Amino acid sequence: MEVDLRQLRNLLSKRRDEIDKIVEGTGYLTRTVVGVGTFLLDNEGNLDLLSAKQQATFDKFLKPLLTKNVGD
Repeated sequence: MEVDLRQLRNLLSKRRDEIDKIVEGTGYLTRTVVGVGTFLLDNEGNLDLLSAKQQATFDKFLKPLLTKNVGD
């Protein structure tokens, strides 16, 4: 998957409520998910730089939110 940096930036800055909602009750912190997203932005969306835990966080929370609006 190639990360759309514009969409990721929009998710982190304007759709934080969606992150809060998807994280709620999972034991994860919103700031952890946002941190993974920020790391990706800082590294031009290079998923290869993520650790295994960061990749799992991306796959569980950010990826569904990023692919959610692809067809909208």
